[in-house]
Amino acid sequence: MAVLIDSKAAMEPTQHRFSPYAMNGGTVVAVAGDDFAVIGSDTRLSEGYSILSRDVSKVRNVTKACLLGSVGFHGDVLTLTKMMDARLKQYLHTHGKEMPCEAIAQMLSTTLYYRRFFPYYTYNMVAGLDKQGKGCVFSYDPVGSYERESYRASGSASAIIQPLLDNQIGFKNQSNVDTSIPMTRERVRDLVRDIFAAASERDIYTGDEVEIAIIDKNGIETVRYPLRSD
Repeated sequence: MAVLIDSKAAMEPTQHRFSPYAMNGGTVVAVAGDDFAVIGSDTRLSEGYSILSRDVSKVRNVTKACLLGSVGFHGDVLTLTKMMDARLKQYLHTHGKEMPCEAIAQMLSTTLYYRRFFPYYTYNMVAGLDKQGKGCVFSYDPVGSYERESYRASGSASAIIQPLLDNQIGFKNQSNVDTSIPMTRERVRDLVRDIFAAASERDIYTGDEVEIAIIDKNGIETVRYPLRSD
């Protein structure tokens, strides 16, 4: 049987594509209080429709007063945190003290900007206490532009979670709302837990467990709650 071959297609060069990046999912949420900060992330590590691990912590203790949440491409997350750890140790040995949270936020910004032509494929959030002991949250874009905020969601489920934060914490576009109710540690912790429980129902890259870290003048407390695991 004769096989017809498109001579034009046969003469064209074959294109091979390669991407150095992969998306491993994950979501991080941070909220700043008057004298505390809360940051939470899920523990699922996945790629496509495959779950690679159900127990990967994405919130790291940077110093006694600062936490870093980082999700996205896990290879870049490991490289970025390794770079941060080295610079923090260098600062500690040079100055004999830990770097302040605001300085860590600036350092992360310059680290990301340095790689602007081949960016780290990560979604980052810094949470902690500033020099006055008040809670602070810093959010980033991939090339280092950052902003101090009261609350922020980033990662694969951010489009689901951010409107909920705007409603429950920011009271956006609402009237006759009592905004005098204090945002206590317990209230923020429960809110973050419920937000992740809702997000895991709609985002396949967020699930298994939510790890929530609460930082204040007494130290860092970490708790975990189960999420949807299928």
